[in-house]
Amino acid sequence: MPTHPEEIWDAIRTELRRETPDFKFHIWLEPLSLAAVRGQTVYVRAPEHIRTSVAERYLPLLRRAAAIGFDERALVEIVGENWEAAADGAAPASVATRTGDSGAPGAHRDRLNPKYTFDQFVIGAGNRFAHAASLAAAELPGHSYNPLFLHGSPGLGKTHLLHAVGNYVERYGSGLQVRYATIEEFTSEFVEAVRRNSTAAFKQRFRGADVVLIDDVQFLAGRDKTREEFFHTFNTLIDAGRQLVMTSDRAPEDIPGIEGRLIERFRSGLVAEVDTPELEVRMAILAKRARLDNVAADPEVLAEVASRVTTSVRALEGALIRVVAYASMKGERVTPALVRHVLRRLQADDAPDARSINEILEATAQEFGVELGELKGKSRRRPVAKARHVAMYLAQELTQHTPGEIGRAVGERDRTTVNHAVKQVDVAVNNDQLVRNSVNNLRRRLAHPS
Repeated sequence: MPTHPEEIWDAIRTELRRETPDFKFHIWLEPLSLAAVRGQTVYVRAPEHIRTSVAERYLPLLRRAAAIGFDERALVEIVGENWEAAADGAAPASVATRTGDSGAPGAHRDRLNPKYTFDQFVIGAGNRFAHAASLAAAELPGHSYNPLFLHGSPGLGKTHLLHAVGNYVERYGSGLQVRYATIEEFTSEFVEAVRRNSTAAFKQRFRGADVVLIDDVQFLAGRDKTREEFFHTFNTLIDAGRQLVMTSDRAPEDIPGIEGRLIERFRSGLVAEVDTPELEVRMAILAKRARLDNVAADPEVLAEVASRVTTSVRALEGALIRVVAYASMKGERVTPALVRHVLRRLQADDAPDARSINEILEATAQEFGVELGELKGKSRRRPVAKARHVAMYLAQELTQHTPGEIGRAVGERDRTTVNHAVKQVDVAVNNDQLVRNSVNNLRRRLAHPS
């Protein structure tokens, strides 16, 4: 049972998210904050423009969430932005510890998101391998791919897969104990355990679990004592045959400030990358999100969002939520035109017009005196290859398309080829006057099209 105000509010918000479609949560519940806790009463602060609506529509939901996340006898009061708790000398949160609560750091229930399951994960070329590996680890913990290290840019679904492993094991694992934590939570619990001289309980909490899920291990960098503790936790888990799954925003060898022995252990199992989803997968993600949240959105609307938001799954779903929220508050119908208006207004339109890469290709072909067909074809002639590399370099610089998308536009090449080309041209721009002049000419021409 949570005892601190921040923990209480975090637990209540977790329950609210379980019960509320994302677009409603975004409009009405996300702006709320905790004002105070007095005994069994939770005071929730609401902005004035939604305060009345929240009290009328969502007070029963808030009370249910408080009963589950805080205390079954909890009361909830909606207060205004200028409300202040009476100076009665009472502690901000006075919570009686229930039988069975240890009071130790981390004794609160692990917060696995019930929405993050394998069934709700949309599979595409960029995440198929990571999904299969995660499912195998969930089905046979400690036997398949141990440790499992998932990496990729933020917002692509790594945390979804991590929670999916935990939810699967909790449902089908015949009582296996799951422990989930971000590296921030691992660190703060470890520091608190040292302060309380209760490191034995901390070690048992993580090393005694059957499946341990650690999010954002890149944040181990710069934390020497935490890194040392995590190193020994890692060894204990693997030696005992317990499953360890980790996520990071970069590959093990690319994490700064991590010593070789830890990198070696991260790579001792399976390392799987989660890559940016292609257009068809982005549309499938939006369609599933719309079904889950009971949002009425035409395929044309989903296609418009998917074509304009390309950076991550999180940004993609967030864009749909913003569009639906805007339409709901304005009483307008969701259309492709509304999508364009809202995303531009909120600066969420991160995908340039699809013809931008073609414009770059055409301009580059003219600059280097080669045929556009050659640029997209298989020719390895030196002038063609150089022009092709420059086009990839400029597409990376001047658009928000992913390396995979650029590669497909330049003759169905893969992202590795694009990344290699970008590195080559980056060196050439600094060392080769002719390449530098061509790149600068193209920048000027593309900035001021005829």
